[in-house]
Amino acid sequence: MSGRFITFEGPEGAGKTTQLALLADRLRALGEPLCVTREPGGTKGGEAVRAALLSPEAHWSPLAEMLLMNAARDAHLHEVILPALNAGETVLCDRFCDSTRAYQGGGGGLDPELVSIIEQNVCTRMPDLTLVFDLDAEEGLARADSRGARDRFEQKGLGYHRAVREAFRAIAASEPRAVLIDAIGAPDEVAERIRRAIATRFPDLGAL
Repeated sequence: MSGRFITFEGPEGAGKTTQLALLADRLRALGEPLCVTREPGGTKGGEAVRAALLSPEAHWSPLAEMLLMNAARDAHLHEVILPALNAGETVLCDRFCDSTRAYQGGGGGLDPELVSIIEQNVCTRMPDLTLVFDLDAEEGLARADSRGARDRFEQKGLGYHRAVREAFRAIAASEPRAVLIDAIGAPDEVAERIRRAIATRFPDLGAL
């Protein structure tokens, strides 16, 4: 029996990584077999791509970003995600294909048809549930600043990040697998919104 595939998406500073860790702890407490991973990353090659993409000293076009992201994603799917799902594990992934749609498509201005063609060839298994965290770009960047020096994506202008947010909101509105999560509030308040979304999609996890 294939496991569940849940992805966490959203703009900078939306708190998705924190919420993924909280959900992972609750699922482990329930005895749920679990795989926690991230993009870009998840494999040795993917982590190398991550370092190259996030480096403030690097200069990549949106097209180059998309190609690098999908090269890492292809390895990630075959080396980590698909084996875990085939073993019956629930996979929690910090970012997946929707980030490419939002950052390189919405923010970078790439042709949506080109993004879609690459996605269709790489993403042979789509998520069962995508939690899209929603937060104003200004607030998100302020939160990111509190973590330290900005990475390459965080250094992009406010207009870019506003476009990324709107792209994520459009994904949440158009994809049946996606649920928009208000990222404003204390971590436990946001966690409760996530719990309700998961219980609705997966009733057997209603004890979360």
